[in-house]
Amino acid sequence: MTSGNTVVDRLALLHLLNLASPALPIGSYSYSQGLESAIEQEWIVGESQLKDWLMGILDNSLAKLDVPILARCYHALEADDRESFTGWNRRVLASREAQELWLEDTQVGGALRKLLIRQQPGIRFGDCEEESSLPAAFALAGYHWNIPLVETALGFLWCWAENQVAAAIKLMPLGQTAGQRVLSELKHRIPPCLERGLALADDDIGSGLPGLAVASARHEVQYSRLFRS
Repeated sequence: MTSGNTVVDRLALLHLLNLASPALPIGSYSYSQGLESAIEQEWIVGESQLKDWLMGILDNSLAKLDVPILARCYHALEADDRESFTGWNRRVLASREAQELWLEDTQVGGALRKLLIRQQPGIRFGDCEEESSLPAAFALAGYHWNIPLVETALGFLWCWAENQVAAAIKLMPLGQTAGQRVLSELKHRIPPCLERGLALADDDIGSGLPGLAVASARHEVQYSRLFRS
């Protein structure tokens, strides 16, 4: 497996599979990122609308905010630049547009950081007292496990896509085969989104998805729900 001219060794590949696995005990599966509310309000009623919803988030949020900040956190780790790492971590958390999105990011990101610290006390920036975002924690894991940046970011995007489709299968009459069709479409969209995210300049980083923010905020007060708020 290669990333540009960098060869990903077999152990790093196994670490990447572990990092992107739904079995990783960090709680990603317990959140829907507003998807449950969007389905409840019938903004999403079928496979096609689900695909459009997820691709919109991928194109306009993950590629413009999460991926470029994950990359900057990774580079800060390479440079042993704690101030930069902390600053970009704060930036992504400040960009979460609903309390639920902020809570998910800090709880899942914090769980991943704690998992890494338990495996290796003294890991670089593991002692940071700041709330940890998931992009920053993913960068920490990728750097710690010698996974190149491109593959680390790819794993981050795949983990998001798989969790979202799994949530949709639980929430609507979608079915496993239809879920795989949506994932297949996302597979083809992820590489160009990754490239755009990694090429983004500092001043261009940012995301604004009012629909996602409203869905997440409504989910916080939704009467009956399967996923955490």
